[in-house]
Amino acid sequence: MPLFAPLTNPVRPYAWGSVTAIPALTGTAPTGGPQAELWLGAHPSAPSLVDDGHGPRPLDRLIAEAPEELLGAATVRRFGPRLPFLFKVLAAERALSLQVHPTRAQAEAGFAAEEALGVPPDAPERVYKDRGHKPELLCALGDFEALCGFRPTAATAGLLDRLAVPALAGWASALRARPAAEVLPALLRQALGGDGPGGTAVLTEVTAALDRVAASGGPHAAACAAYARAARDYPGDPGLLAALLLNHVRLRAGQALHLDAGVPHAYLRGLGVELMANSDNVLRCGLTAKHIDVPGLLAVTVFEAVEPAVLTAAPTAGGDPSEACFPSLAAEFRLSRLRPAGTGVRIDRADSPQILLCTAGEARLSAPDGSALRLARGGSAYLPPTTVPVRLDGPGAELHRATVG
Repeated sequence: MPLFAPLTNPVRPYAWGSVTAIPALTGTAPTGGPQAELWLGAHPSAPSLVDDGHGPRPLDRLIAEAPEELLGAATVRRFGPRLPFLFKVLAAERALSLQVHPTRAQAEAGFAAEEALGVPPDAPERVYKDRGHKPELLCALGDFEALCGFRPTAATAGLLDRLAVPALAGWASALRARPAAEVLPALLRQALGGDGPGGTAVLTEVTAALDRVAASGGPHAAACAAYARAARDYPGDPGLLAALLLNHVRLRAGQALHLDAGVPHAYLRGLGVELMANSDNVLRCGLTAKHIDVPGLLAVTVFEAVEPAVLTAAPTAGGDPSEACFPSLAAEFRLSRLRPAGTGVRIDRADSPQILLCTAGEARLSAPDGSALRLARGGSAYLPPTTVPVRLDGPGAELHRATVG
């Protein structure tokens, strides 16, 4: 394997994806259909292709043939012979599923239970596809909207008062009278379980109220506009009521969200890079045509009302000022942003693999043996562990680097 090799990355055409955002980033022609996610990594369902000098080959296959060479001995000891993270470009035109991820212990138990029941791995009702947890970090490349975590209960009660939908008046009272850990699971169960105010007539009334509040301005206008768009993305979906319990978050370019297990969330609109542990385990709350497991979801959701932390990258102490890292406690991944100055950046990572994605400008990788690789906007490269220094040049360029935590 060379010191760096270009990647050819698959695109996932999920229905919620933008038709133009990923083609604009990668400089390719739109297909006319949605292009939701660009996957950079070794996930077996859609691995990147690596040109290692012998033609393009799937990265997961190359890793299986030489895990220590491509991952490093330390990574193999910690995570086994597989790339522990999955890197993505996410381009949302419509809302994604409202979802929650399990802890590792919950994933192991859930996987074992579904295996024992003989649920096929590709069955629509299969929830636990693997034994892993799925912490993730989303960094916006432009204006980006999301729902993240339960809003403080008094603030949600105020929003419901503003909507003035009679069927939800009891929710507002309950939010004011009962602690979050007690009232939030009850309301989420009502929203999703069919025993609450989730009928078609109520959803229609809620959507009209959201439009009214969005148009009137004020502190709830932006959130209500986002909820109303989600309602139109998924007409009649009771997940709309669950969404009303969550914080509406707007990110600017360079701002990020870190999502741990148990936190309900949904990405709504925008382009961003997403880095996560290499797992497929998702329990969905709504805003989707996919399988919803309400009891399973309630069992893994953390019912805490919090203000989500919006993160920014910061230089590491004593590190190169051209690189800034996003805070994360995930062992599987670390995300940083590189902006090479005139002197360039030295890339050192002797013990871990990494993927570089150029998100602005043009960059160039070079090595002492004279090898070099140009990365245009949207271009990416895989760098296996090495003690040989690699340089990154490109004044005006911006890259995002994914590596092991």
